[in-house]
Amino acid sequence: MGIVYRGKRRGDTGDGGGDGGAHGAVAPAKNYITPSGLQRLRDELRFLLSRERPAVTQVVSWAASNGDRSENADYQYGKRRLRQIDGRIRFLRKRIDAAEVVDPEAKRSGRALSHVFFGATVRYANAEGTEQVVSIVGADEVDLDRNHISWLSPLAKALMKSGEGDTVMLQAPSGTQELEIMEVRYERIPVEPFKEPPGSESAEKSDRRAE
Repeated sequence: MGIVYRGKRRGDTGDGGGDGGAHGAVAPAKNYITPSGLQRLRDELRFLLSRERPAVTQVVSWAASNGDRSENADYQYGKRRLRQIDGRIRFLRKRIDAAEVVDPEAKRSGRALSHVFFGATVRYANAEGTEQVVSIVGADEVDLDRNHISWLSPLAKALMKSGEGDTVMLQAPSGTQELEIMEVRYERIPVEPFKEPPGSESAEKSDRRAE
């Protein structure tokens, strides 16, 4: 098999699909994401809209009724928190609207099955023989504890379109690294589901009701 030079190639933005499929070379504005990753974004948006924002709004209304707003710490904090929530809501809506869902478990054939594209789980070895396994996911799904890397990362770009037995050259800040592709597979990539963050206003309200 051949040597593929990648990592900082001009204009290389990676791929989201396979050989001649619907997911070809794309601009970074595309938001490739797995089904589980999209669900997590939707769950967070639902939480902010239906629980957290109404809870903070209630605190702001209560604080506003307590007199001088300019010296009211609860009011000032609540307004700042509302701005943060609204900013996050706008961000999530944009990411969800731009989402291009790619299911790693979808039926594949040809190069789309044997080569690295979005959703692949790749086992590779460096020049010293040390093996590493990574899964290529969306920018909103990165989880380094699980070795889930963004499809826009230098490593993912270096691995893209390679197959078992290929050697790719990763142009890293520390220098050029030679990586040999040992295995390419497509399987379910577990994504940590959204959980209500500790310290959220809605969680505190629930705790107060339980007391």
